[in-house]
This record gives sequence, structure tokens and C-alpha cells, in this order.
Amino acid sequence: MTLIERPDSPSPGSAGGWFDRGLALEDADPSAAREAYERVIAADPAHLSAQLNLGRLLHEGGRLAEAEEVYRKAIGACGSDSLLLFNLGVLLEDQGRRDEALEAYERALHRDPRLADCHYNLALLCEEMGRPKQAIRHMAQYRRLSAARSD
Repeated sequence: MTLIERPDSPSPGSAGGWFDRGLALEDADPSAAREAYERVIAADPAHLSAQLNLGRLLHEGGRLAEAEEVYRKAIGACGSDSLLLFNLGVLLEDQGRRDEALEAYERALHRDPRLADCHYNLALLCEEMGRPKQAIRHMAQYRRLSAARSD
């Protein structure tokens, strides 16, 4: 007897198939999308996009501690990627952990100084933390990078 796979069902060992399924399900069924991303990560712990997407979905769903765990494990598995560090910074800032958020943003910019959104968030955070010179510097860099993107 031969087993038949449903064409819309990724093969169990296919990280790419589960990732595509997660992307397709994000809007309609975030829970199923999270499960798909978890399968990708189980098959390939260094799959950066699955890590980013899973962390973002957990964050958006208010599951902040789980999102932080995903980001921190991803940094361990994938390295200090600028987007992982940026997302971790946003999460930490949402939790009111401003010093840690500042450090995550700075680490993200160390990896990619052209990350305009990171300069923007860091400018606002520096302003809140009473660091006006840093705030002005990051806002100026954000404006330069944004202008360069629109040219």
C-alpha cells in the first residue's frame, strides 16, 4: 500500500516546506504559523527567517517571555544578526527594560550601521533616557539613511 501526501502539506523533514506554510498561515491562523515555524527550527535551528518570524508572532501575540526566549536562542544558534538584535531591542523596550533595549539596539547597529529603524528607535529611547546628544545623532543618521532610501 502506498501513502499519498497531500500536496498542500509539506513533507515532515522539509524545513523549507514548513517555512512556506508558516508564511502562508500568518494572517489566517497565527497559531498554526507558529507551529510551522517551530517545526522549521526543530529541523534547522539556524534558520534565521523562521526564528525572526516566530519571535515576532509571539511578541505580537503578547507572549513576551516566549518571544524573548526565541530571540535569545536564535542569537545563540544564528549569531548576532542585526535584525534579531533589533527585534530583541523592541521587545525589551516594550517590557520597560530600557537599558537592555539600548544595549540590543547598539549591538544591532554595530552589526549593521545602515539599519535606519534602529537609529530611529534608539533616538527616541535616548531622548526618554535623558541622553539628548545621542538622540540627536541617531535621529540625524535615521534621516540620512531614510533620504538615501527614497532617492
